[in-house]
Amino acid sequence: MQIIHDLNSLKKPLQNPVLTIGNFDGVHKGHLTLFEKVKERARAIGGQSAVMTFEPHPIKVMKPGNGPALITPTGQKLDLIGQTGIDFILCIPFTREFAATSAEDFVKDILVGKIGVKEIVVGYDYTFGRNREGNTRLLMELGKKLGFTVHHIGPIHIDNTLVSSTSIRKLIQQGELAEAKKFLGRDYQIQGTVIRGQNRGARLLGYPTANLELVDELFPKKGVYAVTVVIDGKTHDGVSNIGHNPTFGQNALSVETHVLDFHGDLLGKTIKVNFLHRLREEKTFDSIEALSDQIAEDIQQARVLFGFREAS
Repeated sequence: MQIIHDLNSLKKPLQNPVLTIGNFDGVHKGHLTLFEKVKERARAIGGQSAVMTFEPHPIKVMKPGNGPALITPTGQKLDLIGQTGIDFILCIPFTREFAATSAEDFVKDILVGKIGVKEIVVGYDYTFGRNREGNTRLLMELGKKLGFTVHHIGPIHIDNTLVSSTSIRKLIQQGELAEAKKFLGRDYQIQGTVIRGQNRGARLLGYPTANLELVDELFPKKGVYAVTVVIDGKTHDGVSNIGHNPTFGQNALSVETHVLDFHGDLLGKTIKVNFLHRLREEKTFDSIEALSDQIAEDIQQARVLFGFREAS
């Protein structure tokens, strides 16, 4: 898999490329359906599979401060797309100048002229070009003129619910991780670098925690969760708290994770936290002892869940 961040670095078109285009926030099962079609068609014509996406998300450029929290930061999104077996990812810088490109010029100059597209796979709601003036019908018309084929994929439903980034985002914010997993095809994950915290976990509570420097935009509902933690490529069980540490009177949102049966220094490491199940609401406790007792209960509850997972 090759990632291209600058179309000007393409010295020649790709080999019979089959392309899909979108923001692909979440890289959910709807997106995966598009990618599978792209790979299938690329194999059929002896071509290369390609995904075009954008950085930053267009809404952050066109409506600064008004965009939704991203399910997947760009780095994670590119990793997830790469894991699907796509040959090329075109991660295009999205600017106001780029946004002013007409739909027809986008197709003629970029898709055909630069990339050499032979087939395009798009979703049911695909729009493109200045003021989103382009749609699937225009794309098909241009395909007939310029020599490429368009494949249109309808909406994907699971349990009679449309698979969409919007619905997934809502489920995550409500703490409905099992439901979100149905649509994502994986556990919801955040990642970050472990930074020095307030030194309360081990010293005061008896449970050391990894405090993350937050780079993600979207977080599950405040509370305590059973999680798995990926450290240096190895997965461990754990318990995470998302919240404001009300017992200690803090205001900033934090994600603190206790890795079960782990002994080692995590400071400075980048770790990934996968959210499996919400155990309880965030609470304010009357004493450090009461909080410590509750953490012990949380850990025991998480161990029961992990044991059930292993037994099944």
